[in-house]
Amino acid sequence: MPPLPATRRLTIATVACLTAATGVWVSTGTASAGTVSGALYRDPNTAVARWVAANPGDSRVGVIRDKVASQPASRWLSSFNLGTVQAEVSTYVSAANSAGQIPALTLYGIPNRDCGGASAGGAPDLATYQTWIGNISRGLGGSTVLIMLEPDSIALQTCLSASEKTARDQALRTATQTLKAANANAKVYLDAGHSTWNSAGDQAGRLVAAGVANADGFYTNVSNFNPTNSEAAYGRSILSSLSGQGVNGKRQVIDTSRNGGASGDWCGDDNTDRRIGQYPTTNTGDANIDAYLWVKPPGEADGCRYAAGSFQPDLAYSLASSAPNPPTTPPTTVPTTTPTTPPTTPPTTPPTTTPTTPPTTAPAGACSATYQTASVWQGGFQGMVTVKAGSAAITGWTVTWPLGSGQSITQIWNGELVSGAPTVTVRNVSWNGALASNATAQFGFLANGTASTPAITCTSR
Repeated sequence: MPPLPATRRLTIATVACLTAATGVWVSTGTASAGTVSGALYRDPNTAVARWVAANPGDSRVGVIRDKVASQPASRWLSSFNLGTVQAEVSTYVSAANSAGQIPALTLYGIPNRDCGGASAGGAPDLATYQTWIGNISRGLGGSTVLIMLEPDSIALQTCLSASEKTARDQALRTATQTLKAANANAKVYLDAGHSTWNSAGDQAGRLVAAGVANADGFYTNVSNFNPTNSEAAYGRSILSSLSGQGVNGKRQVIDTSRNGGASGDWCGDDNTDRRIGQYPTTNTGDANIDAYLWVKPPGEADGCRYAAGSFQPDLAYSLASSAPNPPTTPPTTVPTTTPTTPPTTPPTTPPTTTPTTPPTTAPAGACSATYQTASVWQGGFQGMVTVKAGSAAITGWTVTWPLGSGQSITQIWNGELVSGAPTVTVRNVSWNGALASNATAQFGFLANGTASTPAITCTSR
């Protein structure tokens, strides 16, 4: 994973710290407002996940596990290897598809990337670069995948001559077309820098030159720590400028991985004031924004104090220690569409038979789970699941149920989504797994589709 280029030192402005009260960390709870909906893929083999597994006794592990490793982040393709990249992409995308979740990829291999700075590298020439892109495209499959194409390739061009800029723009246009031709469901976003770099008008012109008309939109804030509301305003200005140039229908992606607080020097390796920002989601509640992503994985170094791209637990802990946990209460935003069927309506037909001797308690050491539809709106619903320990204490629980036709999980809180389809599997998070006898825990989720009452089961540890 590459660092932030040193060239960005002159472009970063001081921004105010954000708190949970600003809404930065709190999901809107609404149905997806952009063009993407569904749960983002959490890769179980990230650097942070491997560190957590290898260091169970570390005093920092609980915070890093629950606030960083538990979240989906983009997979970077930054090591230029023509021979293995197709298999790497195919394996990653297939795992996400099997989980019923949306993978995110960041492609970082264009020649002369970072203008030869701290993140120098990439393909030796543009012809080889297109071969690399072609190999990546053949591993994408046919389901939705989010692609952040070449960070800094458009916002940072100070080292390029006029002819080199033209060649790079053509390379990005061709790459976008290749990726989308290979997978019609691929969402490709181009580099738009951030709100304290180029002006919106300048950046929009650069995007047009690089072929944003062929892409799904643009992403911002990968190379900075600006507040989400500042990036959203910047995105709206870019969209307005694009419209003035005849390019419409595009969307924004915002990197929120480290923008929960920002001040001090440019390098994340040295800055102890930064915090993780809003947790990744496609439920943005903003029609202009397709997703809040963790493009730059929290805890991976920028290359100042540590090797660029290496995972550093002290960085991850600093980012996460004072941040709130992932959402632990149901969303408070009420759907704008009135539920078609009140969730409290009882079944119109009672069961044809009733148990002759229903158990009064769950077996010792076991657990039970009950489901309730909390709210319903056009195209989606909110469900709540209550887990109860049996007559003996348990140390953890796992709940499963078959996903109904047309349903997909888009968000979950107070639980870890292990699998989203065809069977939903949710297990406890660190703070609600251990239950005393007859004690309860509750988790909730948002889903697309029509609400139904599933056959739900619970197993304990």
